[in-house]
Amino acid sequence: MSWTPTADTSDTLEQRLNGFMASVERQAWLMARQSTGHQDDAHDIVQDVMLAFVRRYRHKPSEQWRPLFFRAIQNRIHDHHRHHTVRRRWLVPTGRGQDEAHSDPANLSPDEVTAHPARRAAADELGRAIDTALQQLPDRQRQAFVLRQLEQCSVAETALSMRCSEGSVKTHLSRAMVALRQHLGEWTHD
Repeated sequence: MSWTPTADTSDTLEQRLNGFMASVERQAWLMARQSTGHQDDAHDIVQDVMLAFVRRYRHKPSEQWRPLFFRAIQNRIHDHHRHHTVRRRWLVPTGRGQDEAHSDPANLSPDEVTAHPARRAAADELGRAIDTALQQLPDRQRQAFVLRQLEQCSVAETALSMRCSEGSVKTHLSRAMVALRQHLGEWTHD
């Protein structure tokens, strides 16, 4: 005898999935943008992963969704980098991304800290320094840092997302923190 979900169960699953996707969408976009450096590429990555995630994992227990989702994002980002590495070898650069900092919605929304011009300039400069420092990290260190520090994933969730041991997550994060402190030294001594 097979079980067929009732309308109430399907609605509940759809509501939970919609709530989950809404809760991770912005974080996933920021991760993808940070890793790719391109706003449009980040949107494409997140959209692709969300569609694939709903098709493949909607019936998994909801406790597993977060690590599975972030693993899928990381895998898609790796695919993106592999594709663009090959493309750069064979094609002429397109010049994309030169003005993306000016059209980034995250840079356009003022808040209390950056409303004052001097504070905003300092915050923008710090933001650029952080972006540069993160870009200089090896992929695995950047992944560990973003998942643990920015996304607040547990060590176990991060290990599952990165497909490595918890000890490796701790090692990658430790190395990332040392490298970031060295690169951002002038900002840490105020």
